[in-house]
Amino acid sequence: MWKRLKEKWPFFALAGLSALSLGMIAAVLQSTDSLQNAQTRVQAPANAAADPSAVLQLAIQPVAQRTEALSNLAKKPKLNLENYRARYLLATDLIRQGQGQDALPFLEGLEADYDTLAPYVMLKRGQAQAAAGDREGAAQTWQQLIDRHATHPAVAEAFYELGAIDPKAWDQLLATTPGHPRSVEVALKRLLAPTPDANAAAPAESAAQANPAATTAAASTPANEKELLLLVAAHGLHRPEYEASLDRLVAKYGAELTPDQWQTIGFGYWESQIYGKASKAYAKAPGTPETRYRQARGAHLTGESKTAIATYQQLAKAFPTAPETATGLLKLSDLLSDQKALPVLDQVIAQFPDKAGEALLKRSERLEYMKSPTSAQNAKASILSQHSQSKAAAQLRLKNAKAHAEKGDQASALKWAQQLIEANSKLDLAAEAGFWAGKWALQLEQNDTAQKAFEQVIAEHPESYFAWRSAVHLGWDVGDFQDVRDRNPSVTLPSQRFPLPAGSDTLQELYQLGQDDDAWRLWQLEFKTEQDPTMAEQFTDGILRLGVGDNLDGIFMVSSLSWRDAPDEQKEYLALKQTPTYWQGVYPFPYAEQIQTWAEQRQLNPLLVTALIRQESRFEPKIRSVVGATGLMQLMPDTADWVSNQMGQADVDLETLENPETNIKLGTWYLDYTHQEYDNHSLFAVASYNAGPGNVSAWIEEGGYSNADEFVEQIPFPETKGYVESVFGGYWNYLRLYNPEISERVTKYTER
Repeated sequence: MWKRLKEKWPFFALAGLSALSLGMIAAVLQSTDSLQNAQTRVQAPANAAADPSAVLQLAIQPVAQRTEALSNLAKKPKLNLENYRARYLLATDLIRQGQGQDALPFLEGLEADYDTLAPYVMLKRGQAQAAAGDREGAAQTWQQLIDRHATHPAVAEAFYELGAIDPKAWDQLLATTPGHPRSVEVALKRLLAPTPDANAAAPAESAAQANPAATTAAASTPANEKELLLLVAAHGLHRPEYEASLDRLVAKYGAELTPDQWQTIGFGYWESQIYGKASKAYAKAPGTPETRYRQARGAHLTGESKTAIATYQQLAKAFPTAPETATGLLKLSDLLSDQKALPVLDQVIAQFPDKAGEALLKRSERLEYMKSPTSAQNAKASILSQHSQSKAAAQLRLKNAKAHAEKGDQASALKWAQQLIEANSKLDLAAEAGFWAGKWALQLEQNDTAQKAFEQVIAEHPESYFAWRSAVHLGWDVGDFQDVRDRNPSVTLPSQRFPLPAGSDTLQELYQLGQDDDAWRLWQLEFKTEQDPTMAEQFTDGILRLGVGDNLDGIFMVSSLSWRDAPDEQKEYLALKQTPTYWQGVYPFPYAEQIQTWAEQRQLNPLLVTALIRQESRFEPKIRSVVGATGLMQLMPDTADWVSNQMGQADVDLETLENPETNIKLGTWYLDYTHQEYDNHSLFAVASYNAGPGNVSAWIEEGGYSNADEFVEQIPFPETKGYVESVFGGYWNYLRLYNPEISERVTKYTER
């Protein structure tokens, strides 16, 4: 369940933070906005694929390229869904361009025919009137919307628009739809309004805008401050002012809050990865396995070991059979000495069979450290005999295989790898084992065995880094470490979006028409189970986040579906994983125009650059790492200044470094530089991008490996090893998903 997923999340998404092509279709080579539309297109259901919508295909194209075609469709005398969609989309384009008067004819009477978007037609008509200078007519239209569709979520949008004319409309907005993002905006406007006697000068105001916490601190105290803060706490998670608002709520009203309100605050801090504050909030929340686990884990993650130990123990005592208790006991064992950890691990082995393999593996490691090799070996034997299909058994088999290979015993290594593949074929480790089985079989001159192993990796784990390495060894034209930088693969994207698995008909229509902001705000009201979503809801949430540029969380929400462990959820996940929508959510194409431009200028493979940016920042332009690396390609300020100077330009400030164009320009220059340092060997260049050229040069000089795969295996920095596999695994996924030739070839294996 989702409640247990976020425990795996801390430090996951940004673990790789450090220091498209002539054949690409036109949709990719356009503005960032249009590309973010393209990134989440959904495969058509069978009945829709036979009769694709011309308007929905135009909806993902840039505005300038679709205007004429939309106009032709909108002016056709035959009134049908295509005509209604074309009129609506054309009108919204014109409104965004400030051409409200030109938009009005396309919206006239449209709500009577276009029932799915009727309230939004009225909303847009009001916006068009306002853009045309008719504020009175706009207010009348929005009031008609409120009167005719009193219970529809679009009413919140009308109240918000009216609030600019009459502030009382915002009171009605807060009263009727407190969960709507527009209500959060209003609440924050009121909370962050400057005090009347603040004497705020322009420079101070500017500084406050740059620092949400400072803004909150300097805000006024509205009469209903507590209620406004609670509204933000419950519904404002994605706002930059969120943490400061929670802090203000806790500081001023902590003594008045109910346990349920503390749980809301704890969830907010937890989702924001502020684990220390989350722990303290969950301590005052209702006692459930989830809240007590998060209380303990939050303290654990922030170094409060004594509190964590005590709370893990309380969790086990209060909820002895809860799944959270099993995870909590395993975490508890990490905080205890060897002698104290063993009884805790024994408790897990006895009470939680699904976690017994993991506990036995931890037990064997402790016993080895305590110099009890016989007992350690017995624990390992129990893993292989009694918990053969567990992840722990797979880890043990792979470890044994690699140990034999290091001794030159490839025959034994191959046997251990084959055991893993047979017993643990669905686990990710099977991809690694399968690839090395192929390598060891080649060394043993068992070519048929090697080919079978490589093909099995591609068939069963096509998304893995090791599928790329297997394809290379099978002789596929996918680029290897030595020549991948010079490639310029063609890319083809789907032609339109199709419905998501959750959400109303109105939401689906808005989404398919590329109205991402409206769809996202509507979803915030429809999404009632944010703390415990269904698979369909989580998937929908992730795709909609990507549509509004929340790439970090969007990619996470989609990719973490794989963590669901209930059998029915796993079945649903496997079905979703077969759709292009899933993979477009995990491997989207933001900033493709800039990437294409600068990759081409630097003669870099644009898919490799895209994969590196995905790993570095998850396409978040303003993200900063704990050490100060900034922007899409995570450049350190000193490195950015050096690169800029090498290009004959001045130093770069942090704000400029957050600009996608500048960051990609400088980052691709540096990636080209690292390639030149290593004779265009992309393995060394990418490793150097993460670990620095000094470390990589030292590893090369030390030698001890006979090929690139062994070099990756022997990288002494776990972060860099994982980084290299993630970047090249990402490159492979962009290639297999969007390059028609490779996609077709992979499909032949996966559909066997």
